[in-house]
Amino acid sequence: MGCWKQEKIGTWAFPTLILCLYGFFYMMKPSEPFLTPYLTGPDKNLTTEEVTNQILPVWTYSYLALLFPVFLLTDYVRYKPVLLLQGISLIVTWLLLLFARGVVAMQLVEFFYGMVTATEVAYYAYIYSVVSTQHYQRVTSYCRSVTLVAATVAAVLGQLLVSLADVSYFYLNAISLASVSLAFLCAFFLPMPQRSMFFHGKDAPEAVPGPGKGLAVGAARRAPSCQEERSPDPAARAPSPQPQAGSARPHRHGLSVLLQLGRDLRDCYSSLKLLCWSLWWALATAGFNQVLNYVQVLWDLRAPSHSSAVYNGAVEAIATFLSSVTSFLVQYVQINWDHFGELALGIFSAIDAGCLFLMHFSTSIWACYAGYLIFKACYVLLLTIATESNEANKQMKQHFLCP
Repeated sequence: MGCWKQEKIGTWAFPTLILCLYGFFYMMKPSEPFLTPYLTGPDKNLTTEEVTNQILPVWTYSYLALLFPVFLLTDYVRYKPVLLLQGISLIVTWLLLLFARGVVAMQLVEFFYGMVTATEVAYYAYIYSVVSTQHYQRVTSYCRSVTLVAATVAAVLGQLLVSLADVSYFYLNAISLASVSLAFLCAFFLPMPQRSMFFHGKDAPEAVPGPGKGLAVGAARRAPSCQEERSPDPAARAPSPQPQAGSARPHRHGLSVLLQLGRDLRDCYSSLKLLCWSLWWALATAGFNQVLNYVQVLWDLRAPSHSSAVYNGAVEAIATFLSSVTSFLVQYVQINWDHFGELALGIFSAIDAGCLFLMHFSTSIWACYAGYLIFKACYVLLLTIATESNEANKQMKQHFLCP
């Protein structure tokens, strides 16, 4: 029985299933599209100015402050403890949303939610530490798909409960609390990875790349481990001998990890094209997060929730569905993105900018809804194009996904 259980856990399917369940319950939060109406409504009785100027900015700054240290912590503790930390942060967030009152309490909500978003790196990084490279694309597809489905289902459920069953926002948050609690329980069943990208990588002699070597040397440095993962020979896939008692473990110290990070960044970003795409990605993601953070405030200004019907859940559901459709259809478009990626980047970025101007200057809530739908669909489409295009980008994936 114990051998069967160990064999089952050792396969790629078991951790993928648990991670998909975690992702589903993590994203199954029907109260999220109605956060601003909940905070400014009778449950919390906060003003729009307090929400906009004192509460929502806390998420931005806490996320920024936590992102890099959490990234290093994620690698050091090998992912699973950070997923558990994310689950605890989610539970604390919704407990405070349900039972705490006042500006300070809601600022704590935003801080813990900043912790939640900062620890998202562990969700996708975890799977690459427990499955072989030939399953990366399939597993990533499963994990991304299940989160999109969960977000859509949550938004539809929230809208139906509000519009048809007249369920209060308080009970939507109670449903969200139950869902994130299930996600936390799922995280316990994830097997603990034995390696990670930096702190617990395999020991191998590393050649310092000379001038002009760039990405090729960085990719070659990890080529043996990648080849070993892809090899059909069972002997090649056999686990390496475990170190004897008292021998040194393949564990790197903090300074060596930082030096390795510096070398990896230098190798990857020696490509000017990759550097430009990465800058766009960073700026676009920052802008998208700000829109996502404040768009409900805009909607509440255009159509106050205390006197108008609220369709935030329906808009989020449609936006998520359109985003998934556009990103799915990219693979069937016969375009060389390495040649036309920059043109698409400019066109759709201009469309996104136009949507932002439309939402700002329009007084119609329906125009704001339409602008948001187009904005989010174009943003996700551009991320997909940025992922599919650029040969240097593909080399960077090879560089980092082969520990």
